[in-house]
Amino acid sequence: MSFDEYRVGRLAALLIAGVLLACSSGHPPGPPLVELPPGQRAPYVIGVTDRLTVTVWKNPELGVVVPVRSDGKISVPLLDDVQAEGLTAEELKEVLTQELSEFVSSPDVTVIVSEMNSRNATITGEVARNGVVSLARPTRILEAIAILGGFTPYADENDVRVLRRTPSGIVEYHFSHDDFVLGKAPNSNIVLEPGVHVVVPD
Repeated sequence: MSFDEYRVGRLAALLIAGVLLACSSGHPPGPPLVELPPGQRAPYVIGVTDRLTVTVWKNPELGVVVPVRSDGKISVPLLDDVQAEGLTAEELKEVLTQELSEFVSSPDVTVIVSEMNSRNATITGEVARNGVVSLARPTRILEAIAILGGFTPYADENDVRVLRRTPSGIVEYHFSHDDFVLGKAPNSNIVLEPGVHVVVPD
């Protein structure tokens, strides 16, 4: 089999592959990465480099389209700098409504995350291209690997690590491609969380 045939076959396998997750021996067990239905997923938290659209009904001069700066703040007319990083769009709306009420009677504020630039995952190791994958839309682990060209012929596909930072430290999970293909983990190809680091060893 030629290398190109190998690569085509591997990419095809990625489309039907999933992730077998288990905690590593070096860390205490973390909660399983259970995928929630869309209606139950946590609200999106604004991050640095996201672009926000803020509008105030009947007050177009107060509307702005701004990026979240490296200090986590945005600039809004009348209010100067306002903290945005770490808030949901609804929470930022409440903050702006309260602060603008000193200048505008009953302001009707809308906040939209127009560009979700802070949502990404890092993929390194034995993949065709190491890099960052945007999670602007729901992206599963092996889909992210496929976006960067898939596994190299030297990848240990049965010892892929998924690293997730939690308040108590970094939790490490393992993925075995072969175990999924054999049907041992049919539902484990879950959506990546922003900020995770996927490592593919050799």
